[in-house]
Amino acid sequence: MKRSLILLGCLLGLSVLVGCSTPQTRIRSNPELFNGLAAQDQELIKQGKVAVGFTPEMVKLAVGEPDRVYTRTDVNGQNEAWVYTSYSSRGGTMVYYRGFYHRRHPGMYAYFSDYSDREVVERYRVTFKDGKVSAIEEMTGD
Repeated sequence: MKRSLILLGCLLGLSVLVGCSTPQTRIRSNPELFNGLAAQDQELIKQGKVAVGFTPEMVKLAVGEPDRVYTRTDVNGQNEAWVYTSYSSRGGTMVYYRGFYHRRHPGMYAYFSDYSDREVVERYRVTFKDGKVSAIEEMTGD
């Protein structure tokens, strides 16, 4: 019994580590792209930040896969926006969009919070025009 509990604990710990996504883990998974970037861009990506002019691949290194993708067409042409969300509950718990709590991995949040009580909040939006970041919107305050 004790051995089974230890094995279960190890498996749970491993699943938490696998579910986490940070700029460092994304850089390790794509070192060729990262090493080919300017030092200034590398520093921003390490900090999980995005800058105007970044390519989609650079944005993914910095902040990961988007939660939603929108395409907008207007008189100036077409652009694409990547949206990153966080989740809050009536109890005030804020869970950020990165890593373990990403939309594809509900993780512990699903176990410790009333999932139906969840509110999805757009926290970060990156807009692309002609394959480069043209605008960054970040929610400030509550």
